[in-house]
Amino acid sequence: MTDTLMLLPGLNCDERLWRDVAAGLADIADSKVVDLSVGETIAGMAHLVLAAAPQRFCLAGLSMGGYVALEVMRQAPERVMGLALLDTSARPDDDARREVRRTGMAAAAQGKFGLVVRAMQPGLLAPQHLDQPVAAEVIAMSERTGAEVYLRHQRAIMERIDSRPSLGAIDVPTLVGVGESDTLTPPELAQEMAGAIPEAVLVVFAGAGHMSTMEAPEAVGAAMRAWLARVGWFRSGG
Repeated sequence: MTDTLMLLPGLNCDERLWRDVAAGLADIADSKVVDLSVGETIAGMAHLVLAAAPQRFCLAGLSMGGYVALEVMRQAPERVMGLALLDTSARPDDDARREVRRTGMAAAAQGKFGLVVRAMQPGLLAPQHLDQPVAAEVIAMSERTGAEVYLRHQRAIMERIDSRPSLGAIDVPTLVGVGESDTLTPPELAQEMAGAIPEAVLVVFAGAGHMSTMEAPEAVGAAMRAWLARVGWFRSGG
């Protein structure tokens, strides 16, 4: 067993999203953050993950990364040993959410990406983390990935399919985690997924919003350590 943990970032996110959690799990998992910046569709991003992964691996995705993880489970379920879905949803966008995305995309296309990034912060972070160092790191991460990636990711997200019908077919140990203050993919959507996946455990992260891996890395890491133990990863320190 290679003990490889594939980590999938969200919209306009990079390795920083997973940095602290990956460091905390280094004694039991070889973590690899997949670059999803070049993906044009959720299905295409899933192909990137499968091309970068070993034959068997564990898989964790946050937000858009969760949409990609669910697609990986449809494309190659036999390769995934365990699944973690953080601050994400199995549902497609409704009309209101699509309109919010289109508004942001229009502003970004007009050269106002910096304003878009800052306007997104109240939806990404718990109130107590706004204007704190973690907020500056989230903004910096979005600016590193840039407007082109933002537009590409938003188009892919809006075109994603409804994953709810396939949840019952997931037959590996699954962690469903969500920040208690997540307003983008709130706890009730996590409850919906956990209730539909046979081997799912639901964990709510206190003091976190949508960016739980950056807002509450110790709590997320502890939940993922327990999940990997269910998968059967007992390397030193596990």
